[in-house]
Formats: sequence, structure tokens, C-alpha cells
Amino acid sequence: MNRRSLLFIVAVGLSMIGFNYWFSPAAETEAPPIPKKIALVTQAPVSDEQFYVFENDYQQLVFSNKGGAIAEINLPIHSEKNPNSSIRKIEADTDADGYYPLLRKAVVGKDPRHYAFTILSDEPVVNYTLKSQTKDSITFESVESNRTITKTFSFPENHEKSPYCIELAVQIEGDARGLRLTSGIPEVELVSGSPAPALKCRLLKNQKAVVESLDLPKTESNLTTLEPLWVCNSNGFLGLIIQPLTEIGTGFNTINVPGTLAPSRLALLNKDAASYAGYEVQLPLIASKEPMRFNIFAGPFDSHVLKVVDSTNSGGYAASQTSQGWFSFISEPFAKFLFVLMNFFYNITHSWGISIILLTAALRVMLYPLNAWSIKSTVKMQQISPQVAAIQEKHKKEPKKAQQEIMNLYREKGVNPLTGCLPILIQMPFLIGMFDLLKTTFELRGASFIPGWIDNLAAPDVLFSWGTPIFFFGSDFHLLPIILGVVMFLQQRLSSPLPKDVNQLTDTQRQQKFMGNIMAIVFTVMFYNFPSGLNIYWLSSMLFGMLQQWVTTKSMNKKALTKS
Repeated sequence: MNRRSLLFIVAVGLSMIGFNYWFSPAAETEAPPIPKKIALVTQAPVSDEQFYVFENDYQQLVFSNKGGAIAEINLPIHSEKNPNSSIRKIEADTDADGYYPLLRKAVVGKDPRHYAFTILSDEPVVNYTLKSQTKDSITFESVESNRTITKTFSFPENHEKSPYCIELAVQIEGDARGLRLTSGIPEVELVSGSPAPALKCRLLKNQKAVVESLDLPKTESNLTTLEPLWVCNSNGFLGLIIQPLTEIGTGFNTINVPGTLAPSRLALLNKDAASYAGYEVQLPLIASKEPMRFNIFAGPFDSHVLKVVDSTNSGGYAASQTSQGWFSFISEPFAKFLFVLMNFFYNITHSWGISIILLTAALRVMLYPLNAWSIKSTVKMQQISPQVAAIQEKHKKEPKKAQQEIMNLYREKGVNPLTGCLPILIQMPFLIGMFDLLKTTFELRGASFIPGWIDNLAAPDVLFSWGTPIFFFGSDFHLLPIILGVVMFLQQRLSSPLPKDVNQLTDTQRQQKFMGNIMAIVFTVMFYNFPSGLNIYWLSSMLFGMLQQWVTTKSMNKKALTKS
């Protein structure tokens, strides 16, 4: 094995370790015992805690007198009973009783500090008194020695124009020092087997509203200088946006909450999920003669829903779906472009799976000239391979001279050996953009393509499952990445046909064959836990590429025969 091959194997190994670290779940920690089922709480059997349930077509809110806060936000799953909901059922919703729990439920002891819209101080959370209640609003009051706090939650008058929205008014009379309003902790959503939490805020910069992604805190971050137009706490596909409509304190905090304190519902399906940390936003409050008012969006980041909400309150909530991470400067523009195309095809086909395939075909058409140039260069390389082999044989003992003559031959024939890698390099920004698109596009969550196999384009396909997890495979068998690896192997053979007799292979051809086999294995491993939509995109791209390769090669060989 030569030095190039060895360096290639080392680079591939490091890449696989990096991908495994980047996309793997958080390290497992010792989890507390989890009940067999999370029950929807509707009344108050626990000590002195009282619950009050409000419901409309979009949300079921469970209020608690502890902190005068929201203990649960349950979103109806789309069905004949709930036709207005845009939330499709996925595997983790099997025991959701027809609802998606937007907030993590405190299944191990109820800690009101992690309820949504609790007002925290250095003192323990106090009990509030129910002051008034109507069909669409509820008011709580807390009278303490140094302050009185009144909180009023209400649904907007027109639910259809403000879906998934809640209005909150908070009035503090007396000492407001150190008081903070919490966001609650969104439930976990897995993307490529890992949670995808995100914290964002909308700010004014140079008189222009921009959305910034925030680093996830290891413990607590104090962002004292920021004055947000709104803050967003999401799990990738759903979450909460809190928009202050009146003056509040300056800055805000972001808090890391261990999964053992606020377990995910996924802990019922997978014990590792008990270790998934949660994140909370805390906004500072001030004493006020008039109530501080907030508009709260608590629901799915469906582009259509966000546009409807924005048309009502001009909050710019649709901008919450911005890219994040190291490659966001690449992925964001490509992801937006890809979504426009994919949405266009969906409006025609009404199938997101077919839309991804048509999107891939459209990209192939747009990139046809560049791909054709690369393929022609590869075919020319194949055509002059006998001459290259003859030069190598002639100058066996003079490798430098052989290399010089081969380079002269390349220049004479107009061939560049590096252009063979061009198709993959060209497609990398689109691949990164597609991954970002699948990670953040709510419309693909639960979108089925082939029922019983590809039931969720935003998650890996599942052909069949078993009980005891196996190393690498887990407890599900994903067929699409295996097909992808086989097709990639065949693509390598088609693009670079080699002699059937192994003894006739040159050193360059042996190295080329070895690298092609390694790449097929690497991509299979790398894509195994990727969303099925991403596998469909890359698989379709390779199949279209093979078709273009076959047509171009046939045409060039025909021309070569005509000239001869």
C-alpha cells in the first residue's frame, strides 16, 4: 500500500470519527426511573396543585396554580377530528393520546420552575390564586409581602388568523428585582439520531431586523446587552417564540437543564434519551403600572402557519427558520433555494418524496454543462489509459520521467485527471443545503413516501425492527443507505471501467479501485442514520448521474469510432 492510500484511509477514518461525534446523541448519564406511561394531567390529585385545561383547535393548555404557569402545551395531531392541525404522527407519537407534547413533562416529580412562563426569583415558586376565568382566558394572582403579581393568559379572538398563539399579560406591583419569565423546555426531536435544539433571537442592527443563532449554554449564559424583538426556543421542527410587545428588562439568560431534571418522552422508548439536555430562555421583568404584554407562538414551524401569524402581528416569525452551525453561510442560501424548488414540485405532485426526486432532476439539468465536462474528461482518460499504461511500462525504473511524459500526454489530449472529482465537489454545497433543509423543514416531518418503509422523510427509513440494539445498526434496519452504497459502487465501476484481469491493473488503477470501494463503504456508514429524504436525494442524484454518464460515454465512443 503506497503513502497516498495510507493517507486516504487516515483521512477517511478521521472524517468518520468527526461525523460520529457531530451527529451522535449526547453521552449517556445515569437516568432516574421513568414511569411506563406519561398520562395527560387534567385535574389535581397531587398535594395542593390545581390544574386548569383550556383548549381550541390548535392547542391544549394545562395551567397550574404553582407559579400560575403552563405545565403542558399539547398540540393536536392531524386527524379527521383535528383537520386544522399540521402535525403528522410519527413513531414517537404512538402513545401521545392524539396530542404532541410541545413541552417536556415533569414525569419525575413536578418542578414548577421548569413550567412555561413561570416567574422565577431567588425564592421557591409560590402558589397563585385563580382570580378569574372565562372561556378563552384565565387570570392568576400572587400576593407576597413585597409584591403582587397578576398574570393573564388568553387565546387570540380569531384563532384561524393567529394559530398556535397565546397572549400573556404580566403586571408586577412592588419589588421586581431579579424576576425572570421562563420559556419552558421544548420536547426532544431527533434528526439523524440526535437532538436538534436551537436558541435564536431577533434583533435590530443598523435599523434592520436580523435573526441570530445563539450558542447552546453549557450551564448558563447571561446575554446582558441584547434587546431582543423576540426569542425562540426550538427543537428543530417545533418550539416557542416569545415576543415582548411592551418594555421589559434588558438582556436575557439561556439555561442548560439536565435531562435527568426534565426528561424527554423519548426516554419511554430509549433509555439514552433521558440524558438529552434541555434549554430554557429567561426574560427579565420590571415593575409596571400597566401590564407587560407578550405574544407567544407555541407550535410547529410550518412555513404556511408562520406566514399566517406574521400577516396578523408582523412579528417576522418566519425568519426563525434560519440555518445554524459552522456551514450556515453555505447551507442557508442553498437550503432556501432548494425549498422554493421543492415546494414548487410539491404543489404539482402533492408528494414530498416525489418532489425531492424532481428537485434532484432539476439540479442535474442546471448542472448539466459542468457534469458533462467532467464526464467527457473521464471518458478521455479511459480512452488514453492504454497509452498511459505503455508509458508506465516503458519507464518502470524512471518514475519521474514516466510522470513527466504522462503529464505531456494529458496536455496533448486536453485531459485533466482532477475533473473526475468535480461532480462530488459541485454537489457538496447542495448536499449541505439539503441536510439543513431536511433538518429544519417541518413539512417533511412525518411526510410518508412509501408507507410501511419510508414513513417519515425527516427520519431514517425503517424496513424492520428488533428488540435488542446491535452495535452501529441499533434496533432498526435502514435499507436506503445500503442501496445507496451499492449504487455508488456500481457508479464507480461505470465511470472508471477497469480490466477484469486483476494482473492487468496498473498501480493507478489499483489505487482508483481501492478508493472507490472505500468511498462506497464510507458513504453507506455516513448516511445510515441520515434522514430518508437526504438518502433519496443523494441516491437519485447518483442514478441521474449514471444515466448522463452512459449517454455521454456512448456518444463519445460513437464519435471516436466514426473518426477512426
